[in-house]
Amino acid sequence: MYFTSGNGGLLHTFESAVNRIRRAGTCVGVAARAPHDAQCPRGGPRAHRAHNARPRGFTALELITTVAIVAILASIALPSYVDYLRRSRLTDGFQAMAQFRTRMEQAFQDNGNYGIAGGPCAVAVPAASAYFSFGCTLGAGGASFTMTATGSGFMNGYAYAVDDAGNQNTTAFPGAVVPVACWLTRRGEC
Repeated sequence: MYFTSGNGGLLHTFESAVNRIRRAGTCVGVAARAPHDAQCPRGGPRAHRAHNARPRGFTALELITTVAIVAILASIALPSYVDYLRRSRLTDGFQAMAQFRTRMEQAFQDNGNYGIAGGPCAVAVPAASAYFSFGCTLGAGGASFTMTATGSGFMNGYAYAVDDAGNQNTTAFPGAVVPVACWLTRRGEC
């Protein structure tokens, strides 16, 4: 219910005015009421709320629960992340081997062989990277070759090969049955 003044403006109701005063932290009619009145408890409304306020901070149970949840998530996420990093490093070896094979095929077109029997391959082997070292061996008197990429450092335990026919092989892969006639990126997945 609203009261209007003669100029047409609205006045707030008595009830909303009382609520605003209570929110401000003062009691309505303190002088008219006894200190034990329910509308204005002893010490004012703010003192009454502070007495019932919950203490701030975390309990030991809340902290232990949070730490346990984070530990469970980390135990799931960390191995997946390490596997992701390893797979991303594999491309370093795969690209170098594919480029080397292409250059060896160009050398074969130019020379009629992949290198002189008993000597090095016709094309220089790529320099060792942070994750792989590379090697090349000739076969059949220079009429074939096999290039290998052996993991080092973070990729230790991984080994791949490619030959003049384009056959890709995985010769070492932790946790997988090898050799496999493809370049493994995950256990059992080419």
